[in-house]
Amino acid sequence: MDWNMEIEDLAKGYAESETQCACLLCGKQFERGRIYEMDGELYDAGGAVRCHIRQRHGNTADFLLNQPASLTGVTEIQKQLLQLLSRGMEDGEIARSMGIAQSTVRNHRFKLREKEKQARLFLAMMEALEKKTQNAVGKSDQGMMEEVHASATMLDDRYSITPQEREKVIRTYMDENGALLRFPAREKKKIVVLREIMKNFKPDREYSEKEINRILERIYAQDYPTIRRYLIEYGFMDRSKDGSVYRVKE
Repeated sequence: MDWNMEIEDLAKGYAESETQCACLLCGKQFERGRIYEMDGELYDAGGAVRCHIRQRHGNTADFLLNQPASLTGVTEIQKQLLQLLSRGMEDGEIARSMGIAQSTVRNHRFKLREKEKQARLFLAMMEALEKKTQNAVGKSDQGMMEEVHASATMLDDRYSITPQEREKVIRTYMDENGALLRFPAREKKKIVVLREIMKNFKPDREYSEKEINRILERIYAQDYPTIRRYLIEYGFMDRSKDGSVYRVKE
């Protein structure tokens, strides 16, 4: 998911342009001027992307709430509270459902409102700073830093990678056909390589383990199971409990 999108677009889960409507949650695109049949109904691009989000993702609020706490800044109890609020439940119902006092629910409501104020102030402050200095905080001396993928399982300096560093790693560890020459030992370089490997997978489909192995074997025949394991560990892919189905993690 592109976290640089406008807040309004992030909240509704899709972005619109002159030529298409694109789901921000998985990247699926719907061309303007086409009619899409979904659930026995006909939709234009805007209606189709909204229907797609309902079918595939449930709703945008739940999708956003289920992002890692390192991205949302929301605690587990606040997440649960927000989910119950989204169902239209009153404080008393929420208190009974969560097994807490009604006053505790009100206290959490207050904290969430304060968090919203802080977020708005922070966004305004960052925008003012960028306009004043014409420099984004995400820049380094070598240029803009790479975006962290939304499903990352850890957030630290291993993601402090510039585009120049990324290109150098790819040239060093991968050939012109995208095959891996050797798997890097440094964590930062692993992330660059794994992100590049993920370009071989589509976000809107499921893969069997046999399909995953076949794709990864073409990329790194020496030890493709290790690559598969790292794709799971680093949050690039999801795997079903029985290991039979793999999906690009959104």
